Amino acid sequence: MPASPRPTGPHLIGWKEYLDLPELGLADFKIKVDTGARTSALHVTSLEVGPERPDGTAEVSFEIPLARGGGRSVRASATMLRQIKVTDSGGTSSVRPVIRTEMVLGPVRKQILITLTDRTDRMFRMLLGRKALEGDFVVDVSKKYITRGGPRTPAAHSATAAPGASS
Repeated sequence: MPASPRPTGPHLIGWKEYLDLPELGLADFKIKVDTGARTSALHVTSLEVGPERPDGTAEVSFEIPLARGGGRSVRASATMLRQIKVTDSGGTSSVRPVIRTEMVLGPVRKQILITLTDRTDRMFRMLLGRKALEGDFVVDVSKKYITRGGPRTPAAHSATAAPGASS
């Protein structure tokens, strides 16, 4: 009997997973999958926005805390594409910078948009929104950490042991 072809459809993920953001120096970063959020959101501190360029973009630099209680963090920078007004689940609106960066989740590697915000009072440092999920993932809300064995990005910092991270 011939081997079955490898499935090419969407990949199954749970309601919380670990992903890599290699361009930001993060590996095994715990996130909550949030199909109610359009755009992904990442908790950052010490956000600094550089001068606006003629095309409306700017360089942003920021710290990404690796744990809820503070402690170690990773310093990163990216190009801010624009700023958008976002209303959170509590009805509070804010204007947030938007960046594009590479995400690795299980076997999927792709560019996604992320808003940068203060999520100090939230349990998860990052929400993965439905635009990042679109076309590549199906969520099983009864499961978690399904993709744990996926390919890793060796050069990225680990969220559990971040060499070179500042405090």
